[in-house]
Amino acid sequence: MYPNLYFFLKDAFHIEPWPFTQYINSFGFFVAISFVLAAFILSSELKRREKSGLLQPLEENMMVGEPAKWHELLFNLGFGFLVGYKIIGAFTNPEQSNPQEYIFSSKGSWTGGIILGLLFFGIKFYEKRQQALPKPEERKIRIWPHERVGDITVIAAIAGFIGAKLFDNLENWDRFIQNPIANLLSPSGLTFYGGLICATIAILYFARKKKISWSHLVDSAAPALMFSYATGRIGCHVAGDGDWGIFNSAYALDNAGKIIEAPAGQFKQMLLSNNSFAQYLTSEYGSLDAIPNTFFKGPSILPNWFWAYNYPNNVNNVGSPIPGCDGAYCAQLNPLVIPTPLYEIVACLILFAILWSLRKKIRIPGRMFALYLMMNGLERFFIEKIRVNTTYSIFGFHPTQAELISSFLVLGGAFLWWWTGNRKSETLTS
Repeated sequence: MYPNLYFFLKDAFHIEPWPFTQYINSFGFFVAISFVLAAFILSSELKRREKSGLLQPLEENMMVGEPAKWHELLFNLGFGFLVGYKIIGAFTNPEQSNPQEYIFSSKGSWTGGIILGLLFFGIKFYEKRQQALPKPEERKIRIWPHERVGDITVIAAIAGFIGAKLFDNLENWDRFIQNPIANLLSPSGLTFYGGLICATIAILYFARKKKISWSHLVDSAAPALMFSYATGRIGCHVAGDGDWGIFNSAYALDNAGKIIEAPAGQFKQMLLSNNSFAQYLTSEYGSLDAIPNTFFKGPSILPNWFWAYNYPNNVNNVGSPIPGCDGAYCAQLNPLVIPTPLYEIVACLILFAILWSLRKKIRIPGRMFALYLMMNGLERFFIEKIRVNTTYSIFGFHPTQAELISSFLVLGGAFLWWWTGNRKSETLTS
C-alpha cells in the first residue's frame, strides 16, 4: 500500500517522485482530512440547531484596535521557524531517510526556519497594524456556537492526540516501561478510544465555559464523529499501521504476489516458509501455537483481498521482505491477515448514514449522542473479536482495552438514552 505520498505517486504514475513526498504520510493525511470533514459536519448541524432557536450566541467583551503584542509576535516567529525548519528542510533534503526519524530528529533547514519565522512575524505585525485604532476600545461581540468550531477542532486534535498516546502506552505497559521517553515521543502507537475520551472531556469543559448546551453540542457531533472515524480508518488501511486482524490462512500469496485461495491446514507451513517473520511472531506470542489465526473463505462475489490482505509496504515494517524492494517500508504480511480497518470503514459509513438520516427525527436532546455511543461501542466490540490487540486478565476473562471501553460506551449510551427521556428538556422542532 502507501505509507506516504512517495509510494502512491511511484505506484500510480510509475515515476520516481521528489524525495520530499515521503514526508507526507498517508495516515496523517487522512487524519487531517477527517478533522476537516468532522468540522464541516459539526458546523452544519450547529447552524441548523441555531436556526431552530435551540442554541444561542454568547456576548463577549473584546479589545479591538490594539497593536501587536510581543508574545503574539514571538509565538508567530517561533511557530514559523519550526514549520520552516522542518517543512522546507524536508523539501530540500536530498536523502530518502525515514520520515518519522527526520520529523523527531534535530535535522532541518536553518535558512528555511529563519525565512518562514520572519515571514510569520511580519504578517502578524502588519495585520495588527492595519487593524490598529488611534485609541483601542472594548466592544461587545456575539459569538454563535458554530463560530467556535475552529477552536473545538483544535482542542479535539490536541486533547485527542494526548489521550490516544496515553491510552496506547497504558495498553502496552511492558513496552512503555522499557523506554518511556521513546514511546511517548514515538510517532506511532495511538488508541482511538483514548483520543475520544480525552477530547470529549476537553470539549465539554470548553462548552461549559462558553455556555454552549452540552446536549445539543454532542448531538451535533455524533454524525461527525462517526464519519471522521471511518475516514481515519482509511488512513490505517492505506498505511498499514498495525490495526489489522488475526491471520486468515484460507488465502495465500502466489509467486506473482497475487492473493489466491489456499488449502486448509497450511498455517504453520506458511509461517515456517518465512523464518524471520515466524521468529518475530514467536517472540510476540511465545509459540507458534499461540498465534491467533482462522480459516475463513468469504463469498467469491467480493475480491480475495477483502477477506485476507498482505499489507505490502506497511508503515510498521512488519512481516517478510518484499522481493525486489529496496529501502524503507519493504515488508509485507505473509501469511495474510483479515483487513479489519476495511470492515470498520464500511461499517462506520453505514452507521453515519443511519445517524444522518435520524438527526431530524430524534427530538430529545442527548439521544443522538447516546445512539452514537451504543453504535460505536457495538461496532468496536465485535470487530475486536477478529483484531490483534493486547489483552488483560480479569477474573478469568481476557478482554482487550477496546472491548472494555466499548462495553462501557454501550452501557453509558443506554443510560444516557434512558436519562434524557426522563428529564424535562426542550425538543427539536425541525
